[in-house]
Amino acid sequence: MKYLVILILIFFTAIAEDKKEKITLGLGPWMQTQPYKDVSPILTPSPVLFFDNGIAYIRWTRFGVYFLGKKNDDYSWGLSLTTQPRPYSYKSTDSNALTGMEDKKSSFEAGVAFSLKADKAYFEIMAMNDILNNTNSWVIESELGYEFKVGDFSLYPSATLTYQSSQFTNYYYGVQENEATPSRVAYQTNAGLQYGLQTYITYPFTKELSAFINLKVDKLSNEAANSPIVNDTFIFSGLASLIYTFEY
Repeated sequence: MKYLVILILIFFTAIAEDKKEKITLGLGPWMQTQPYKDVSPILTPSPVLFFDNGIAYIRWTRFGVYFLGKKNDDYSWGLSLTTQPRPYSYKSTDSNALTGMEDKKSSFEAGVAFSLKADKAYFEIMAMNDILNNTNSWVIESELGYEFKVGDFSLYPSATLTYQSSQFTNYYYGVQENEATPSRVAYQTNAGLQYGLQTYITYPFTKELSAFINLKVDKLSNEAANSPIVNDTFIFSGLASLIYTFEY
């Protein structure tokens, strides 16, 4: 992973324009609850990277390259090729409720994104497909947000809406006939809509060093929430990190 990050930064440096660009780096613990019955939350270290020079970008764990667009100080838009991880997974050994289920893997998605930023408001929509063929599915994600300050705190709240294809919901929440038991009926899903709210919060200690927090809650689609292996309608996630911002 670290070599991938280094290569990406070298690539960005090579293609960057003459003007200075900002890069934000950090590392911190990331946690995500699991909606499955009796399954413990995920807790893992996560890199934090933010970079955008109008040609390529990193937004936390998502990478992209623009092929059309325009970047100004107060207004910008862009069409890009983008890729990101999908950190959903479980093993049949994670809980008694999942015994006999086929393990479900996390995956990686890639597709096309359109982003628009005007003053403090921003909007983005992405259509992405599973490129590892774990889920053989696709999703459409959209996000609308606004940036504002409260004292020295900077907040970036946003609302998200995700369309998940039937292949996606069935992979992570379905129960096949050969997995059914008297207490776990077979369950096939349709496509679903997942809603979310999140915010980034930053607080500066110095010009370069800041505290960084991400908080997010997602409400499962009805298709997912009605699954016999699910007992929580919401997925909560969060990250806390120190971040360092510099120009090059």
